[in-house]
Amino acid sequence: MADPILDDMEDVTPWKKRVDRALPILIGTSLFIAIGALLYYSSMTARDQNRALMDQQRSYEIVTLSRRLDSTIAKAESTLARYVISMDRDIGLQYQDKWQSASKELEALKRVTRNDPVQRQLVDKLSAAYRERGNTLNDIALRINYNQKETALGKFYQASKAQSLARINSLLEQVIETENERLRESNVVVEKAGDEVQQVTKTYRLVGLALIIGLLVLGWFVRMIMQERRRERREIDDEYFRAQALEAAVSARTEELQLAYAKLQQESSERARAEESLRQMQKMEAVGQLTGGIAHDFNNMLTVVVGGLELARKRVEDVHDAVRHIDNAMEGANRASELTRRLLAFARSEPMLRETRSPDELVQGMADLIDRAIGDQVKVNLDLHCDDWKIHVDSHQFENVVINLAVNARDAMEGRGTLTIRTGHNRLRAGEIGDCAAGEYILLSVVDDGCGMSEHVLEHVFEPFFTTKDIGKGTGLGLSQVFGFVRQCAGEIRITSQPGQGAKVDIYLPRHQSAPVGMQPANIAQPAKPVASADNDDALGVKILVVEDDPRVLAQTRSALADLGHDCISCDHPHKAIAMLQENRDIELILSDVLMPDMTGPEMIASLPPLYQSIPVVFVTGYAGDVSGNEMFEGHSLLRKPYTLMALKQAITQAVSQQRALSSSVVQA
Repeated sequence: MADPILDDMEDVTPWKKRVDRALPILIGTSLFIAIGALLYYSSMTARDQNRALMDQQRSYEIVTLSRRLDSTIAKAESTLARYVISMDRDIGLQYQDKWQSASKELEALKRVTRNDPVQRQLVDKLSAAYRERGNTLNDIALRINYNQKETALGKFYQASKAQSLARINSLLEQVIETENERLRESNVVVEKAGDEVQQVTKTYRLVGLALIIGLLVLGWFVRMIMQERRRERREIDDEYFRAQALEAAVSARTEELQLAYAKLQQESSERARAEESLRQMQKMEAVGQLTGGIAHDFNNMLTVVVGGLELARKRVEDVHDAVRHIDNAMEGANRASELTRRLLAFARSEPMLRETRSPDELVQGMADLIDRAIGDQVKVNLDLHCDDWKIHVDSHQFENVVINLAVNARDAMEGRGTLTIRTGHNRLRAGEIGDCAAGEYILLSVVDDGCGMSEHVLEHVFEPFFTTKDIGKGTGLGLSQVFGFVRQCAGEIRITSQPGQGAKVDIYLPRHQSAPVGMQPANIAQPAKPVASADNDDALGVKILVVEDDPRVLAQTRSALADLGHDCISCDHPHKAIAMLQENRDIELILSDVLMPDMTGPEMIASLPPLYQSIPVVFVTGYAGDVSGNEMFEGHSLLRKPYTLMALKQAITQAVSQQRALSSSVVQA
């Protein structure tokens, strides 16, 4: 239960502690700032006073030099006058000495005023007047030396009235007057600085008094803080007992939380198991879809195989025809084997017949095959730079990967554009590219300038049976096979693309250093060469329109119908069916596949004009999902792939018989 007295103390104590701690700091800071400001002020005052005293000293020096120069010039001129009158050479030497002394004093005046622009200008004018006056007086002294006394007297008289002397006197007076003015200003500054020094001295006394008071206050605060510390220690002791009671309460609450956590973990585990079950169900659903797709493709192939073998068996006496049908059957078997290899490659279950090869040699060796696969409208650029690096792969599967990527690029470019196949080598750090370990890797890049891919397509591009092509144009296993091959080689694949900007596929395969003995992949049995066979008797029967998009199934179906004695015409697209019916109005039966490009078989039949709705129809399907909605086939016969000649014959007979019986009943009615 809360203690109101302690709560009030807790409310009051924090701000009181803060005040007690802040006051000494505030007082100390204030004193420190005040002393600092005072020291700064006193230093500035002393500096101003020293500067004023230095200015006074310089002004006194300039005035002294100016008056001394004036006196020396006057003495030199009076000495020259005595020399002109007496023509005593000793006096002439005295004149020379005095004039040289005047020159030295003028130089000293220049040095003192060199940093003063105003005085320096006056001194420069004074120097010019001094040189002019010196030239005049030296000329007089020279004439005395040559005993030209009268001439010298005349020139001396003229010199005494010359402007140069007056100009010298005027300039010296200006220099002296300027410095006198500055002396008066300096005196004011010195007096002011003296007053300020006295004020600072008084301030120092006040600060000293403030320091004493501050120390007393600090002592009082220290005493208060010590008392506060003792009180805090007592409160800590009290808090210790309260903490023990709180710890007991926390322990009890912790037990409750542990029980709740254990229950939560149990619920989480049950939920995880439920989610795993859901994922498993989704996987099973995906497997079901996968199986249905496989069944559709396999049934098309097996239709060719079964039909071909059955026809061959009937024509065993005619060796040539028998071998031809057996060849057709073997081609279907090869396609079925290739589809199986694709699935196994995706699952990484098919053993690879590896050999050590150069990627550049493999790609270069299949250049003609690539050109034939993608057509003349696609320009192929090979940029091969693997040097002597090797890979240890199944050569046949590697070539299939390149062909798959090239064909996909061709379809993305709609048969026209530029395809670049580039090889190189990289050294990767661990985790730099996907799950690749650190080491050396061969880089195979396939770049096109086609339609590109969206983010949604990139997310599903490696899923089996995922395709963006029309029905019947692609199995959706090409990139799945590529993905399985790369992972089986401990490599990595990356696809970068944006809609309308083409696509780039990068495949990283580990470099192989050693070169073990290569293994040649075993091929499935090839069709035998055709031999002669006896001709079958032609039998006339029903005229049938066959609609089938798979050319091999179409050829097999035509052969089977001909063997049964029926007249057969065909088309490979449902859109062509109407034209065939219009050209051949004596057609008695339509034999149609179910899954075809652009529209299904039932959709094609439903779109026919009423004139042709009475023609009997036999639908042929190899995909279990086709019959999920029986209403599509209502009123029509259904034949499943693969079928035998007998099953085909029975389906045709049943459909024609039902239609004839229906027509007879209508006529009788």
